[in-house]
Amino acid sequence: MMKKVIIMGAAGRDFHNFNLLFKDNPAYRVVAFTAAQIPLMHDRIYPPELAGALYPEGIPFYPEEKLESLIREHQADLVVFSYSDVAHVDVMHKASLAMAAGAGFLLPGAAQTMLAAAKPVIAVCAVRTGCGKSQTTRKICEILRGLGKKAVVVRHPMPYGDLRQQVVQRFAAFEDFSRWQLTIEEREEYEPLVDQDIVVYGGIDYRQILAQAEEEADIIIWDGGNNDTPFFKPDLQVVVFDALRPGHELLYCAGETNMRLADIAIINKVVGARPENIEIVRGNITRNAPRADILLATSLLQVKEPERIQGKTVLVVEDGPTLTHGGMAYGAGFLAAERCGAAHIVDPRAFAVGTLQAVYTAYPHIGRVLPAMGYSPEQIRDLEATINSCGCDLVLFSTPIHLRHLLSLNKPAIRVRYEYQDYGEPTLQEVLAKRMGAWARF
Repeated sequence: MMKKVIIMGAAGRDFHNFNLLFKDNPAYRVVAFTAAQIPLMHDRIYPPELAGALYPEGIPFYPEEKLESLIREHQADLVVFSYSDVAHVDVMHKASLAMAAGAGFLLPGAAQTMLAAAKPVIAVCAVRTGCGKSQTTRKICEILRGLGKKAVVVRHPMPYGDLRQQVVQRFAAFEDFSRWQLTIEEREEYEPLVDQDIVVYGGIDYRQILAQAEEEADIIIWDGGNNDTPFFKPDLQVVVFDALRPGHELLYCAGETNMRLADIAIINKVVGARPENIEIVRGNITRNAPRADILLATSLLQVKEPERIQGKTVLVVEDGPTLTHGGMAYGAGFLAAERCGAAHIVDPRAFAVGTLQAVYTAYPHIGRVLPAMGYSPEQIRDLEATINSCGCDLVLFSTPIHLRHLLSLNKPAIRVRYEYQDYGEPTLQEVLAKRMGAWARF
C-alpha cells in the first residue's frame, strides 16, 4: 500500500530528500512539508513544476508546530526528519511525538542521499552552525588555485524565494545576486566566494547542479550548511569543530555524524579558547574518528580601521544563523569591539523593531548584539529601522557581506571580517596535499 509521508524540513535538505527518495516514487505520497528554523517559509507551496507528475497541485508547507495534527489528519505513515543543527534530545522528542501520533520516524542515512560525482569532491562540513565552514572553504579554494586547479563551490541549498526560479543557480558576478533576488542570508554565503572570483552554485535540484558544476571544475568543493552531511559523496571530508563549544560535537544532529566521517578535523577558534576545552574536542575526535588528521586553526579577525572603534559607543551586528539556531550569544563582531577598545556596546534589544522583536523572543540566549536577519523585504526594513534607532557612534558589521550596500543608514559603519588561519603544525595545505596525493583520479 502507498505510504503517506510528511517531510520535516527548513527549506534545504527537505527538498533534496524529496527529490532523491520520494519524487516519482509511487510507493509513497508526500502529503506535507513542515518548516522550522527559517522564518516565513511555511506559507507557500512546493510547486507542481518541481514536485513531478504525482503532485499536480504541488505540496503544501505548514509550521512544524502543526506536525501532530497533520499526522492525525492525513493518517500519515511516516515522518522524515530532514534538517540539521538540532540537539539529539530534541530530535528524539520530535520522534516521540510522531510515533505517539501514529507515524513512524525516519532519519535517512548520510550515504543514501549522496550523489556520486565524476570529478573529485572535497566536502567542508561542521559540527555546529557558526564553526567557520565558510572561511575554511575559501582557504581550500585558495590552496587549490595555487596548485593550478580550478575549484567550483556547490553550496548547501538556501532557496528562500520563488522555488520555480531556483532549481539551478550559478553565481559568478555581483550582478547575479540581483538577478536571483537573494535574501541577506543567501548573499552571506555566496558573496565572499564571488568576491574571490570563485564560481558558486546553489538551488534545489542537485543532480542538475552537479552536472553543470562538473563541466567547469577540476575539483568540486561542497560547502555545507548548518551541520548537515554532504549531498555529494566526498573523496575527502573536512569537518570544522568549535573550541568555544566543547562537547557539542557529540550533542547535535547531524554534527556527530560529520565528526565520525571526518578525514580532516579542524579545531577552530583556538585563540581565546581554554586549553582544557581544546583537549575535550581533540579527545572526542580521537575516540570517534581515529583516522582523521587533526588540525588547529583560528578565525583571524580583520578590522580595516580599528582606531575608529576605540572609545566609541558601538552597535554590533552579527551573522544571523550563527546566533539563532547556531546557539551563540555573540560572535566575531562583539569580540572585535572589545579587543579594539570600544567604550560601550549598545544593547539593541530595546530598539528592536517588528520582526526583530520576535527573533529576540524566539532566541532569548542572544546577547547584546543584533542578528542580521533578512529572510524577507520586511525583515530587511526592520533591520534597517532597528539600526537607525539605536543611539551609537558607530555600527560594527560582522557579516560576510557588505550590508551597507543593502541598507540606508543614518550613522557611520565599518566591517569586521574573519579568515581561516592555521595555528601551528600541520597546516591545512600540508594535510590536503598528503590526502590528495593518494587520489587516483586527481
